[in-house]
Amino acid sequence: MAKTTKGRMPRLEDVAEVAGVSHQTVSRVINSHPNVSKATREKVEAAISQLGYRRNTAARSLVTRRSQTIGVLASELSQYGPANTLLGVEQAARNAGYFVSIAALREVGGEAISAAVSHFLDQAVDGIAVLVPHAGTLQALASLDIPVPVVAVGSPGSSSVSGAMVDQRAGARLAVEHLIAQGHRRIGHVAGPPDWIDGAERAEGWREALAAAGLPDDLFMKGDWSAGSGYAVGRRLAAERTATALFVGNDQMALGLLRAFAEAGVRVPDDVSVVGFDDQPESGYFSPPLTTVRQDFEELGRRCMDTMLKEIEAGAPVSSTVVAPGLVARASTAPPGQAPEDTPTP
Repeated sequence: MAKTTKGRMPRLEDVAEVAGVSHQTVSRVINSHPNVSKATREKVEAAISQLGYRRNTAARSLVTRRSQTIGVLASELSQYGPANTLLGVEQAARNAGYFVSIAALREVGGEAISAAVSHFLDQAVDGIAVLVPHAGTLQALASLDIPVPVVAVGSPGSSSVSGAMVDQRAGARLAVEHLIAQGHRRIGHVAGPPDWIDGAERAEGWREALAAAGLPDDLFMKGDWSAGSGYAVGRRLAAERTATALFVGNDQMALGLLRAFAEAGVRVPDDVSVVGFDDQPESGYFSPPLTTVRQDFEELGRRCMDTMLKEIEAGAPVSSTVVAPGLVARASTAPPGQAPEDTPTP
């Protein structure tokens, strides 16, 4: 808790008095100005610590005419990807010295997005990050007259809205190419909802990788991101035995799939190899540990804020930034083996 000075919160002038410098010098230190000697900077920082000084953001806003606040509009926060994207953006905003105002949507639609944007504008936010990973989000934003920079996270953006995203197609291609390199030729896909940008992009990446290798893309199954939907698909696949490998749209569906296979006596990876997407913290503890595609949500948050700050502070035009995913190989994938019924009798 901040210490008080003479019955009030410490001010910049108090720091200057304790450090034995001018208030202009204190201001330079606080704003990371380069023209301050190391010794002076250390004196000022010691005085700040001693007094418990905190920058008066309200006073600074009167000078800069900025609220130092970013609005973050988010949905589907029960899912691992959106929840961790929100954390990445929030952390990057705080690191950049911005407060964050969050509005979470229960239902996604044009009216809900419009109401949330109006809410943020009433707060005089300096910019808005939109974490609503649905296909209609950009269209909804394009219909609004938004006077502050907007970054659609998880989207490539548009002519009026900047975008910041992990390359979902590239991640899907990494997963499928990993399976192809191991010798698999019948590779199915358990997809997320098609109205999600991530679900559609991962499905397209699966198709692209198979097409490049001259392999069929007829083993396509729909899920809803939940472990339950993965379990339902897994029960059907265990009976059909149509694929030697599966690229699953996220780790939660892969978890359900692994459970269904274990109950049916389908061995992973001996009978079927499985690759997920997200690399959630528990994925390395699945049975077997799950090969998956990792998304760097912290980097995505930094890219979002970098893009937004360039627009806020330098008036930069709208742009799109893309974060590369990476494959994490674990024990759920291996070269195709013989199914139990095909094993020769010794």
